Amino acid sequence: MFYIFVPLRETILCLLVVLLAFLPLSHAQSLPPYKNPNLPIEARVNDLVSRMTLEEKVLQMQNAAPSIEGLGIPAYDWWNEALHGVARAGYATVFPQAIGLAATWDTKLMYQVADVISTEARAKHHEFVRNNQHARYQGLTFWSPNINIFRDPRWGRGQETYGEDPYLTARLGVEFVKGLQGNDPRYFKVIATPKHYAVHSGPEPERHGFDAKAYERDLRETYLPAFRATIVEGKAYSVMCAYNRTNEEPCCANKKLMTDILRGEWGFNGYVVSDCGAIRDIWEGHKFVKTEAEASALAVRAGTDLTCGKEYVSLPQAVKQGLITEAEIDTSLKRLMTARFRLGMFDSPEMVQYARIPFSQNDTPEHRQLALQSARESIVLLKNANRTLPLRKDLKSIAVIGPNADVPEVLWGNYNGRPSRLITPLAGIKNAVSANTKVVYAAGSTLAGESPQAMIEEAVKAARDADASVLVLGLSARLEGEEMKVEVPGFRGGDRTDLSLPQPQEALLKAVVATGKPVVVVLLSGSALAVNWANDHAPAILQAWYPGGEGGVALADVLFGDYNPAGRLPVTFYKSVDQLPPFTDYSMQGRTYRYFKGEPLYPFGYGLSYTKFPYSNLCVKSVKAGEPARVTVDVTNTGEREGDEVVQLYLTDVAASAPVPIRTLVGFERISLRPREKRTVTFTITPRQMSLIDNNDKRVIEPGEFLISAGGLRGRFTLSGKMIELTER
Repeated sequence: MFYIFVPLRETILCLLVVLLAFLPLSHAQSLPPYKNPNLPIEARVNDLVSRMTLEEKVLQMQNAAPSIEGLGIPAYDWWNEALHGVARAGYATVFPQAIGLAATWDTKLMYQVADVISTEARAKHHEFVRNNQHARYQGLTFWSPNINIFRDPRWGRGQETYGEDPYLTARLGVEFVKGLQGNDPRYFKVIATPKHYAVHSGPEPERHGFDAKAYERDLRETYLPAFRATIVEGKAYSVMCAYNRTNEEPCCANKKLMTDILRGEWGFNGYVVSDCGAIRDIWEGHKFVKTEAEASALAVRAGTDLTCGKEYVSLPQAVKQGLITEAEIDTSLKRLMTARFRLGMFDSPEMVQYARIPFSQNDTPEHRQLALQSARESIVLLKNANRTLPLRKDLKSIAVIGPNADVPEVLWGNYNGRPSRLITPLAGIKNAVSANTKVVYAAGSTLAGESPQAMIEEAVKAARDADASVLVLGLSARLEGEEMKVEVPGFRGGDRTDLSLPQPQEALLKAVVATGKPVVVVLLSGSALAVNWANDHAPAILQAWYPGGEGGVALADVLFGDYNPAGRLPVTFYKSVDQLPPFTDYSMQGRTYRYFKGEPLYPFGYGLSYTKFPYSNLCVKSVKAGEPARVTVDVTNTGEREGDEVVQLYLTDVAASAPVPIRTLVGFERISLRPREKRTVTFTITPRQMSLIDNNDKRVIEPGEFLISAGGLRGRFTLSGKMIELTER
């Protein structure tokens, strides 16, 4: 019996093991299809949407989507921000404002920054969910990056962008999107949302009813390339449509932009969200239709799947009126639910690697170190007469002066988080100098508006008694930004009407320089400043943007030579608004370095270093039309200290049959070189970069002669063969 019992027991055990192995599968098969993680996401989405009523569907198409308890769908707010760090959700690592990140010209850094932002986003989101919180700014769908072209320095929201050049914006935007969305083949880390689509860049007070008229050539050569790149290359899964009209049609109901180009030409298969209240603007601001139901139907049929607002509650009425079908509504809702499934919201955390990121990964020392690196790389040295910089740390005394010298909020810019550690310029300088150096602080003036004379007198005394002065001037997000009420000269609704420093700061600058002591001017701003007098009279000038939580440390590192500055301007610094066309004119003629024929104060791409980088051996060979051109150039550090150089390659079509830019950026790379080190940098100019929009609004490559330039060197090459027409895809 013993020999019979043992095999029987083993057989029973084996059967139990087999049964247990099949239990999860059996359980999954008993679930509704949308809850079955073994099914394709498309099948799960189709099943879930089929179980909703029309009224439930349209409520899921607003940013504050309520729960559907019968289906086990939790409430979710689609609105979240991550322009330069997770915003409006407590402590987070705060990187330099977007325009400062652009000044780094560092694509690898941009990816690292976005990767950290998405890590902190996941850490925060799952902590919120664990506490049953589902409010605004707690989700995983982020309305960043802002890749509008900063076509005019008067635009207050230009600080949110990557500058005036479509190629630089595209390259940085693609890396930011990739860093946010992650590289998992099944799940998004978070979802990125390039905005505002399209032709959106001021003026702020008129945006709810303004028609941005843009020629086809300007659309294709300036306003759309960065959107195309972030979608076709970066695979962004969301796009935000803009408030304004573009060529008469509201952007969120614009058939050409939304249907023909975005989904047709570029093959976009994600979802579109409106800017907040933009659907209401279709009938209230633009007067394009008469009712909310008409506007909502028009927007959904064009491809705006989600409204930031509540306008889509009118969709059932639109269905009754025959303005839209429930099937068309289903198409939009399926895009939205696909996003939620691909974020892992309907699967267990064990299946989603990003759901296992712990809350301890928010605001870490390592992340703050990356913020410091970003701030260092963003600082642009505009002037350094007689090697005023770097300053010695053992000076007997230093005066730190200016309305931006010790104000924490000026470091943040807009759409910001809260840094747990924040170092102002004054604090950074105090921490950097020797123990025997006396640091004296005086605000000197208000930021804008009327300034008491006593403030200037205090600053002048501090400067006169010091060995050197650091004068921290500029703007802040209290003066420039999104649709603001600012009642001081030079500003209107968040935009600017004057590029000069505010009058009290200009007076302070002149008074401090008049002391005859060495003065370093530091500009904190999100846009270009026409500091003509400073350029003529101050020995040294730094542009530090809104540098984030570690901004004061980074600034001190540059001031005292612990870091060799290598930031480059992502925008042109003009001498005056008199050099610009009207702000409301969206033609690119006369704007940005690509079309501006005047003399700027500081050109696009400009920036100095504490060392020298001469170029040599610029080489390029002629090719056939439709083939890429390979360019090489040697760069040498001839100085005595290590430093970064941003190698920039520009292209000019000198034989074009249609209007083309004066020159356009076609390649860049930030490299580090030791003293006396030489490196060969290689670029590839793609056929698309050699194309133009002809007089029939077609993109073509024409045989002919091209001029290239890098580091002051010039070269020429020829395209041979026949003209080639390119598709926009």
